Amino acid sequence: MTAQTPKLIVGLGNPGREHAKDRHNVGYWLLDDVAAGGGEPFRADAKLLGDSCQALIGTTPVRLLKPTTYMNRSGGAVRRAIDYYKLDIEQVLVIQDEIDLPAGVARLKIGGGHGGHNGLRDIIQHCGRDFMRLRIGVGHPGTKERVTGHVLKAPGRDELALIHSAMDEGRRALETLVKEGWDRAITALHTATPPPE
Repeated sequence: MTAQTPKLIVGLGNPGREHAKDRHNVGYWLLDDVAAGGGEPFRADAKLLGDSCQALIGTTPVRLLKPTTYMNRSGGAVRRAIDYYKLDIEQVLVIQDEIDLPAGVARLKIGGGHGGHNGLRDIIQHCGRDFMRLRIGVGHPGTKERVTGHVLKAPGRDELALIHSAMDEGRRALETLVKEGWDRAITALHTATPPPE
């Protein structure tokens, strides 16, 4: 499958002040950064079940969406946006937290399973799996039983700094993706955030 330039970028998270600092909200954090760098303010959009705006990545206009349906119902918002903007799922990029990557590492991929991520699970159910993904590592707590508590808590100061570093590289990768294409973006990102030895 050949990646396309994203027309819609979706940042995953949970709404509400009580979740604002959770690891699970990394998608919201990075999308806020993208919008702040060259976009309109986010506005509540009932028809899309989320907060949306348009931003420029380089000189290319891209739609941004933060579903406000809670993580495990993200797919309904993505489905509505795809239908409203008349997009293919291959034109969508989803930004997510990733427990299978350590903090400080970011990765791009296309398709695949949900890996236990409830936001991805619901998007796949509603839209299929062939969307682009920007995965921001938040580390694994060590056991499956501790995952929910891990992603629904704020990272410590040192871990947060690593996550923000990966987000910065992820944002640069989005710019490279739009300007130079998928292969160049992957090379730049995966070189910039190598996994720890």
